[in-house]
Parts: sequence; C-alpha cells; structure tokens
Amino acid sequence: MTIARCAATVVAAVVLALSTPATAGVERFAVVVGHNRGDGDEATLKYAEDDARKLAEVLEGVGGFPAENTVLLRGKGASDVRRSLIAVNERVRARAGSGRQTMLLVYYSGHADAQSLHLGGSHLEVEEIERLVRGSAASFRLLILDSCRSGALTRVKGGRSAPAIPVALDARLAGEGVVFLTSSSAREDAQESDELKGSFFTHYLVSGLLGAADRNRDGRVVLREAYQHAFDQTVLASSRTVAGIQHPTFRYELAGQGDIVLSEFGSNKQRGLVHFPSGKTYVVARRGGGDVIAEVDSQARSRTLSLEPGGYFVRGRARSYLLEGDFTVVAGGTTRVADDSLERIEYARLVRKGGSERDLVHGPAVGYFLRSSVIDGGSPCQGPLVAYPIVLRHFSIAPRLAVCRGHFENQALAARTDALDLQVRLTHAWDLPHVTLDLGVVAGGELLREGFRDTRADAPDRWSGAGHLDVTAGAEIVVRRELYLAADLGAQSHFFRVRDLPLDENAPEPSHWTARFALSGAVLLGWRL
Repeated sequence: MTIARCAATVVAAVVLALSTPATAGVERFAVVVGHNRGDGDEATLKYAEDDARKLAEVLEGVGGFPAENTVLLRGKGASDVRRSLIAVNERVRARAGSGRQTMLLVYYSGHADAQSLHLGGSHLEVEEIERLVRGSAASFRLLILDSCRSGALTRVKGGRSAPAIPVALDARLAGEGVVFLTSSSAREDAQESDELKGSFFTHYLVSGLLGAADRNRDGRVVLREAYQHAFDQTVLASSRTVAGIQHPTFRYELAGQGDIVLSEFGSNKQRGLVHFPSGKTYVVARRGGGDVIAEVDSQARSRTLSLEPGGYFVRGRARSYLLEGDFTVVAGGTTRVADDSLERIEYARLVRKGGSERDLVHGPAVGYFLRSSVIDGGSPCQGPLVAYPIVLRHFSIAPRLAVCRGHFENQALAARTDALDLQVRLTHAWDLPHVTLDLGVVAGGELLREGFRDTRADAPDRWSGAGHLDVTAGAEIVVRRELYLAADLGAQSHFFRVRDLPLDENAPEPSHWTARFALSGAVLLGWRL
C-alpha cells in the first residue's frame, strides 16, 4: 500500500459488488485506532487519539455501527491492534457465514512512514494491516489512515520519508471486489489544527458524516459525498497554513450498484437536527469550551447537522467578523440557529483575545488632526491625517501621516508654518462591551516649512526638522460592520534646534537644542479589510 512520503491521509477501500442495495440489512463493524506517540524521536501529537474517539462516536451515532461492534483503541500498541483486527474479522466471518451482509471500517490516526504505523514505539507493518483488511470476509471494507507528526500551531502530520510500497490500483480480490486506494499527494504533509483540536482531514470527514456532506439533502451521506467534502475542505483549510496545501486523493468504483451509505443522520430520533443559515461558515463545539464537533462551510449545500441532545456553542465566520452564541439540541427536534440571536465580535477583538481565526487585521483610516502650537503665541496646527492601523494580539501599530498648517504673528513679523508629520503609534487595547480603549506611545518626525511676511527685511522661507515622542490614549467604536470611528489624545514632547542671535554680526549663527510641549488630538474613520 502506498503511504506517500511524509504521508498525509490515506484511505483505501475494498468493496465487493453485490446485486442488492448497499444499505439493505448490512451489519457494520469498526476498529478505530488513535495513538499520540510514535517512535522515541517523533514529537508527541495532541489530537490523534481524540480524532479516533470523535470518529467512533459519530459512527455509533449516525453511521449504524453498534457500540458492541465498534472497537476503540487509544494509545494501544501494535499487538493490541493486531489482536483486535483478528478478533473482529472472526466475528465478521461468522456473520458472513450466516448469509448476513457485513461492512468493516478500519481507521488509524497517528505517526507512520511508508512501511509501518508507529504506535508508541511498536510498529504495525502497512502490508500486514492491508492483508488483514483485504482478507476480511466483510462485504464492504474501508481503511482510513490519517498519519501525522507535530509542528507548531498548525502542525505537520506524517512520518519519516521511505520508499513507497507499490499497489496495483486495479487489483481484484476473490469474488467481484476491487481495491480502491486514496492518499495524499506524494511529498505533501497532512496537518492538524489547534483551533479544531484535531486533524483537518478527520475533522471534515466527521463533519461530513454528521450532515455537512449531504449534497443532495436526502438525509444520508454516502462514501463519495463524505470523501469529496473532506477533500474540498481539507484543501481549503490547509491552503491558509504555513505547511501548504494538502491534497487527499480518492479513487474507487462500485461495479453494478450505488454508493455505500456511511451515515443516515436524519433518521435517528435520539439525536436532534440543527439548521444553519447560508452565507457563513459555522463551527460547533460543546458548550463551556469543549471539543469542536463539526463545521458547516459557507458554500455547503447541506446546512443541517445531526447532534446529540445537550448544550452547544457556535461560531459563525464572516469576512471581517464573527458571530458567537449558545444553543440547545433536543432529541427528535430541529433547532434553527439565527444570526440575529448571536453576538457579533469584530476580528480586531478576536485577535486581541488570542483567537486563531486571524493573526492580525488591518485597514486604512482617514481623519482630522489638531495640535497646539509649539511656539509661544502661535495658532494650533490642523489638517488631514491618513493612517493604516495593524491590530496584533498584544499591541496595535499604526503608521500615520499628518499635514497641518499654523500661524504666528507679533509686532515684527507674521509667519505661516506647514508641517509634514510622519509618526508611528504603538498601543495596547482593552475591549469593553461597547467601546475599545487604548494607551501607548507615539514616535514621529516632522518636516517644517516657515514662510514669513510683513518683515522689516526680506526673509526667505526656512526649512527645519523636529522629532517628537508622545504619550497617547484613545477610544474606538464600531459604526457598521468593518467601519469604525476612533479618536485619540496625545501629550507631545518636541525636540528641535533653535537659532540664536549672534553677539557679533560677523560670528557664525549659534544654535541649541530645545524641547517644547504640545497637546494633540485626532478623529479618524477607518475600514478594516
């Protein structure tokens, strides 16, 4: 069997072609395995065992796999997995001998390379597990391998590089069966996510079985629908990661009959149905910070999930904001989640909370700038301001450019001062219910042009430079969606050179550094992208 170098996700399916429908009277068996530890030099995974648990729960809940026929192995070694597969195959053989149609599903999440699965220091050869699955007497056989290793926030999943094991894609079994093989593309990495608390592929496979993959909305999810959903969403999600796009591949044929039904989520009256509006992606988790259960993509045709009764938390993801809230599922009932019942949270606030939807948000802002005079007797300097704030988790940084004009006049002369002020505003923010407050510093440099008139002699325009360091405080409110209004005040310290009158008219003109203080303020209208 081929597990690609640094294998991502491998699914192999063996299906015997029968003349009766695939769902009629089929008894289902599953062996679901997850192991967070591989060999001693492989980093410990976070979510492989949780992936196995989640899939087992869904198979029992909506997949028609009885609890007594579902074996869940978490953190077990190769010998335990081998014995369990052999024992389940014996039970399958007994059922098949009585004329009962049967299905066997085998799933693994953990470390692997092209030769073996790595289970806590022990190895289970890929060829051996392939033989155990192929040799099963089950009418339908499905093998799912999601192999992984760890990295950072979104971690790379896979194993050591090793030569691929060749398998003929059209190999035929005894009877009328065909081996169907799927895998990630060669040299790609599979990935898992701290946000989802699981691997991308298994997360979207589980979501699909709960109803998100039901493209024709008939209340059932077939193998082709489940895999297509997992493929599409895995590619989309992994395209946003540092490791790059992960491409699961799937190839199978069902000679002479329809597709295999993996779940019938609409018929279980012990569970409840939840319907989500169109236009946004919704992620569902247990209420109170529990596991991420499932996800419905914004483009998904099916907007319904089958969930166990209880309390849940939902997050709706739009282009520039989130919707969050709770809902309750009742057995046998249908719950409709409405956007207007959820709390709206801007991405800027989410970034500051440490949410992983985005690492930063940014966008342009324009406004009005006012600064008190730094020259005694002068007028305030005022004019337009443009900025581009960038919101990060612990601080915000905003490059700003202001242009202002002020005037000065006494008995001897009148002057006009134009200033071009380039500054950087660095702040930390606190999000209150309806307003965001911030506090920080501003560092900037000014280019000044002074023009004189009504002097006793000709006086050319004079250019000079200055620097300033400010303490600043501000407030921000959301006006509508991405649009926000902000205002800030600053106490500025200006540093510049002042020319002195020489004692001797033939002596060089002396100068010295001085500091002047001013107050500044700005009002801005911003748009976050």
